[in-house]
Amino acid sequence: MTFSFVQNMGGGAIFIFLILGIAYFILWVYCLIDVLRSNFKDQNMKLIWVVILLFAQGFGPIAYLILGKGSKTT
Repeated sequence: MTFSFVQNMGGGAIFIFLILGIAYFILWVYCLIDVLRSNFKDQNMKLIWVVILLFAQGFGPIAYLILGKGSKTT
């Protein structure tokens, strides 16, 4: 079984998708490690951010980078 859209893409498009996928994976791992190593004002926030990162794949890491840094202790 082949996917016709994959056959019609040039090598450059596949390369770009691969690079973007690897970059997103690195961002996701960075955010997950940062959540696990950080201390939060409310201890439940760590669990909430882990759940968001695991189940909200599309916007979880971006939401953490924008919103999560403010809920950490210094």
